Amino acid sequence: MMTVLLATVMMIGCTEPEVKTFRLLHWNIQNGMWDGQNDNYDRFVEFVKSKYPDVCVWCEAQSIWKTDSDQPLDKADRYLVEHWGELAARYGHSYWGIGGYRDSYPQVITSKYPIQYVDKIVGDENIIVSHGAGWATIEVEGKTVNIVTLHTWPHAYAYRAEDREASKAEQGGDKYRAKEIQYICENTIGKVTEAENQLWMMMGDFNSRSRVDNEVYGYADNDPKLLVHDYIKANTSYIDVIKEKYPNEFKPTIGSKKARIDYVYCTQPLYDRIVFADVIWDDYTTPVRDPQNLSNFWRPSDHMPILIDFDMK
Repeated sequence: MMTVLLATVMMIGCTEPEVKTFRLLHWNIQNGMWDGQNDNYDRFVEFVKSKYPDVCVWCEAQSIWKTDSDQPLDKADRYLVEHWGELAARYGHSYWGIGGYRDSYPQVITSKYPIQYVDKIVGDENIIVSHGAGWATIEVEGKTVNIVTLHTWPHAYAYRAEDREASKAEQGGDKYRAKEIQYICENTIGKVTEAENQLWMMMGDFNSRSRVDNEVYGYADNDPKLLVHDYIKANTSYIDVIKEKYPNEFKPTIGSKKARIDYVYCTQPLYDRIVFADVIWDDYTTPVRDPQNLSNFWRPSDHMPILIDFDMK
């Protein structure tokens, strides 16, 4: 029975669905898919094509480093983000858009459907959204789908902390991420009346742990590491897709730390349409540390993608 079930899951996740669904592929592709620079992104394109996605959301969607090195690229030599339209066309997507950002780690959406941005989020005088966020909409089968993308602050110290070691000691990074997620939620789903009855998804690299996985981590109940997802649960109508689908399993999304820090959230009306969801571990996506030991570079990325199918009929 287990063999049959696994084969069925792999078939659903890796082939074009027989019943027409709306398929989302989300992935933090580390440094603008740095691993793809040495083969003109051929393996990356073939992977994406093999999943038949209708919409892709990419975190860290800008080229930063020279090929096979940790030497910075001049901005004029960066293939991405400027050429996402060209790259997306290779796997069948005609539309692309970029969320708000103030550094080298934006999120990009590519799609078979036209994309309309409602807001590109970078923060205000009280809170900087470090890697930015975005709120876009697409129309699928006559239905409006809201897509919120984000990538929160990655460090143990708070953004712009004057004394980084002191900030680490008081878990400033975790507390800062909690402020970011509050700002993002308040300025997206929190702005819309009866959003809980609408089709919303929010996804990204949250750089944070969830209380629902705490059997694995064993943090204290009041540990600030849990603040981000505690806020989402207490203040929004979002459902953690992977945990809800696999309540008795731990599905890590980052290989180096065996942690789950990438999430896709949906409101109930969209969650109810899910026919398949999983973190994709395969021969291509499984992270392998770069042999040169360059910084924290992994191939093809230090994160794994998430694939979700929705029945939009």
